Amino acid sequence: MWEIIEANKKKSLILFIAMGVCLILLGYFIGLVFSPDGGIAGIFFALAVWAALSLVSYFSGDYIALTTSNAKEVSYDVHPQLFNIVEEMKIAANFPHMPRIYIIDDPAPNAFATGTKPEKSSIAVTAGILNMLNRDELQGVVAHEMSHIVNRDVLFVTFAGIMLGSITLISQTFLRGIIHVPRSSRRYRSSGKGGGQAAVIFIAILFAILAPILARILYFAISRKREYLADASAVRLTRYPEGLASALEKISSGNFNLEYVNSVTAPMYIINPMEKNGLKISDLSSTHPPISERIHILRNMMYGASYLHYQKAFSDVKKKTSKIIPLSSLKEETIPIRTASAEPKQAPDKKQEIRNLGDLMMAVNKYAFLTCLCGLKIKVPPHFNKNKITCPKCSRELDVPSEKDKNKPAGAAGAVTGSNVYVRQGTQWETFTCSCGAIQQLSPAFKASHLICRVCGKTIQIKNQ
Repeated sequence: MWEIIEANKKKSLILFIAMGVCLILLGYFIGLVFSPDGGIAGIFFALAVWAALSLVSYFSGDYIALTTSNAKEVSYDVHPQLFNIVEEMKIAANFPHMPRIYIIDDPAPNAFATGTKPEKSSIAVTAGILNMLNRDELQGVVAHEMSHIVNRDVLFVTFAGIMLGSITLISQTFLRGIIHVPRSSRRYRSSGKGGGQAAVIFIAILFAILAPILARILYFAISRKREYLADASAVRLTRYPEGLASALEKISSGNFNLEYVNSVTAPMYIINPMEKNGLKISDLSSTHPPISERIHILRNMMYGASYLHYQKAFSDVKKKTSKIIPLSSLKEETIPIRTASAEPKQAPDKKQEIRNLGDLMMAVNKYAFLTCLCGLKIKVPPHFNKNKITCPKCSRELDVPSEKDKNKPAGAAGAVTGSNVYVRQGTQWETFTCSCGAIQQLSPAFKASHLICRVCGKTIQIKNQ
C-alpha cells in the first residue's frame, strides 16, 4: 500500500509542478503587460493568490465542500449499516482514524470523500445511494472513497484544484480587464517600445487563454489516474469487484440530478454529476475515466482481487501496456474473489423504497418520528414549536421530543426511564430525548442493545416493547 501512495505522490507531483509552471508564466507575462519590469511582481501576485486560496482550502476546504453539498453529519443510530461498512473498510485498509460520516439530503445516488488530514477525513453519501444499493454495492462505493483517503488523493487533488482555480481566476480577470491596458501603459509605449509592448500583450493574452486549458488537462490527468487507482484499491479491500461494478452501473443510470453541486465539488464524487449521463466518452476534458470502461475492467477481474489482477484487466480492456499500478506493487498475491453476500431475493417494493428514502431524508433533516397508540406514524418537522401534537386519526395528544425536555420526568412518553432505558414502540423510525435533553433517532435498521448519547456520553439501553 505504501508503495502505491509514494508512487502516486511522485507522478502527481510532476503534474502538480507543471501546473505551477503555468501559474508562474501566466503571472510573469501579465506583469510585463503593466510594466517592463513587472514580470517578477506578476509572479509574486499569482503565487500570493494561490497561497491565499490554498490556506482557505487547507483549513476550511472540507467544511466548505460538505456545507455547499448540503451534507449532514449523522450518528450510528441513523444508519447502522453505513457505519458498519465504513468501519469494515477502515479496518481492511489498516487506517487508524474513523472518518466522520455524512448523508446528503438528495435522492440522486452519489458519494465523495474529503478532508486534508487523515484524522479530519469524512465520507459523504447521498440518501439516494443508500436507498438504491445493496450491501455489497454500498461496500464497493465506501471502499472506493476510503481508498481516496488512504492514498492521500483528497489533499493532493484539493491543492491541484486550487491551483487550477487560481490560474482560471487570474486569466479571466486579466482578459476582462485588458481593455484598460492601453491607457494604463501609455507611459510604456511612449518610451519607444510600443512594438515590443504589443508583442508582450499578444503573448499575455494568448497565454491567458491557453494556460487554463493546459492546467485543466493536467488536473484532469491527475484525477483520472487516481480514480483508476481508487477502483483497484477498493477491489483489494472488498475482494468483490462485482459490488463496485454494479454500484457504478446503478449510479450512472440514475434518473435524478444532484441539486447541490458545483464545478469545484463535482470532480470529488465517485461519478462526476456534471458530466452528462455519468460520462459515456473518454477525452482530455473529463475528470473521471469512462464509466463503461471502469465497469468493464472490474468485471474482467475473474481470477483474483490483487493489484496485479486489476492491472491485467486494465491492459486487456484498454489494449495498452501502460502501467496504472506502480511496478513495485505488481506482485503475485493470493487475494481470492469472494462470493456475494446473502441477501433477500424478493423483488424490491418500489413504493416502500420511496417511503424509505423519504423517511431517511426526513431523519437527516431532524424530523421527529412519533408512533401513536392507534398505530399512526407521525413525522414532525424540526421547526414545529409546540410541546404536543394531536393525532389526526384518534385525536390523542402526543409529546413532541425537544431539547427543552431536559427536565422532563424520566419514563415519560418519548424519553428514557430513570435507569437510562428507552423502550421502542415498534420497528420504524423513532425519536426520543436523552436525560440531558439531546434528541436521539433510531432507524428501522437499528438492532443494537444500546447507544451512546453524543452530547453527554451516557449509555442508553434500548429495549423492545
